[in-house]
Amino acid sequence: MMSLLSNCTSGGCGAKIGPGELSKVLAGMPAFCDPKLLVGFDASDDAAVYQIDQDTAIVSTVDFFSPMVDDARSFGRIAAANALSDVYSMGGTPLFALNLVCYPERMELDALGEILLGGAEKIQEAGAVLCGGHSIYDKEPKYGLAVTGRLDPKRIWRNNTPAPGDQLILTKPLGIGIVMAALRGEMADEQAVQAAISSMQRLNKYAAEKMHSFPISACTDITGFGLLAHAREMAGEATSLVLYSSELPYIPQAYTYAGDYLITAAAQRNRNHMQGFVELGDTPFALQELMFDPQTSGGLFLSAPKSCAQELLSAIQEVEPQARIVGEVLLPQNSPILVR
Repeated sequence: MMSLLSNCTSGGCGAKIGPGELSKVLAGMPAFCDPKLLVGFDASDDAAVYQIDQDTAIVSTVDFFSPMVDDARSFGRIAAANALSDVYSMGGTPLFALNLVCYPERMELDALGEILLGGAEKIQEAGAVLCGGHSIYDKEPKYGLAVTGRLDPKRIWRNNTPAPGDQLILTKPLGIGIVMAALRGEMADEQAVQAAISSMQRLNKYAAEKMHSFPISACTDITGFGLLAHAREMAGEATSLVLYSSELPYIPQAYTYAGDYLITAAAQRNRNHMQGFVELGDTPFALQELMFDPQTSGGLFLSAPKSCAQELLSAIQEVEPQARIVGEVLLPQNSPILVR
């Protein structure tokens, strides 16, 4: 039987089109004006939000990619958790999902069944329902979800509205892309692989549920563009973000792999995109790579008032023990992102 990885040239969120290339393409798109469209693609936010009535809005997102692991059910769980994450990062609750499937005609269908079972497990865990989907034959296997959720239009978590004085929290460790690259190169430590898979399969539902009891200024999830490019989106034009390099959580072996120059093409695209937007100072190369590293089903990155940030962190650590306060929000400085 053919393995999943043997059919793929790249996998997970590392397969995403780079942020620089994507912004050029979207620049030519027409503007869509509808007062009920509260969040569209113009703000590079995580999902679309459309208002239904005064108290209800729907949040809609779609995400799929090729495998980054050989185990079919694990791949299904990871892809579903990644797609569901965009709803959580906007402050919403998933309602239903549709499968998106691309599958090689030459591969055994048993593996596809396992992928779909893994995805269904995560949809059930999210408290949502699976309603159907769409499938086609393709040269590479790909899987993901279109997800629709519900949220309060007065409590949307945008990705670019942090307030000066806020503190920044990251809920999951970095290094997923580097560990998966090491796995492909048959250089990965089993403990590192299991840590990465466990993190990717874990829903951001539980951290988001803790966050709903606190005032959240801004939130996004860290995926293919890496921490620094997502931080650049969060900073916007009105603030600068300081990241504390010593506080960043990461998979320990990923730091070692990065120090040995085991890096990814997607991380290099992210580094190129961030030229002129980040001051890295004397940050070690390995730690720089962890911040550029594309994350698949990564953690939530959020901004909250300093007065409640420690209490919020303690609540999140009940479900995400590696969560940390990783920075602060300032008025605009010489650069949107400062690493200290």
